Amino acid sequence: MLLPIYIYGHPVLRKVSEDITPEHEGLKKFIDDLWQTMYESDGVGLAAPQVGKNIRVFVVDGSAFAEIDPACAGFKKAFINAHILERTGEDVPFNEGCLSIPGIHEDVIRKDKIKITYRDENWVEHTEEFEGTPARIIQHEYDHLEGMLFTDHLSPLKKSLLKRKLNHISAGKFKIDYRFVLPK
Repeated sequence: MLLPIYIYGHPVLRKVSEDITPEHEGLKKFIDDLWQTMYESDGVGLAAPQVGKNIRVFVVDGSAFAEIDPACAGFKKAFINAHILERTGEDVPFNEGCLSIPGIHEDVIRKDKIKITYRDENWVEHTEEFEGTPARIIQHEYDHLEGMLFTDHLSPLKKSLLKRKLNHISAGKFKIDYRFVLPK
C-alpha cells in the first residue's frame, strides 16, 4: 500500500524514534509498504517517521548511484532498530534531497565511513561497516530516526537563505507526484 509522505514542519519528523520488538504488529507489511512508497516516490531511502511512524525502521536502495559508486550496485536493505556506533573517515560533501522536503537539494557534509548495528527483516542482528555513498544514504535515513533532517546539517547562513522556501513547503506550496501529509 502506498503511504503518504509527511512534509517538512510536521512534528512527527522531529521526534526520536523508538526501538521495536519482533512482535511489532504488522511489521512485515509495513516494511513492504515502505519499499513500495519509496519506489513510487522515486526515493533511494525511506524512514518510518517520513510516513508518520516513530519507530526505528528504514529501507534503502542505492542502485541509482551504482554508476558513481560501484558499492551501491545491489545495495538494498531494511534496517530495524538501527544504531550508528561510529562515524569515521573524511568529511565529504554530497548534494542531498529528501522526499519530506520536496524541491530542495543542498550539499551536506558527512563522514564517509560508519559502523552500525541493526536487525534485518528476519530479525537477524548485524554489525557492519559501510563507506562511500552507502554510508551517506544510511546516515541520511538514520537522521530521520533521530528527529533530524538534512537541512539541520547546513550552516546558519544557508538555513537562513532557505527559510522562505521551507516555509512555503510547510504551507503546501510545491508540486510532487506522491501522496503527502502537511503539518497542521
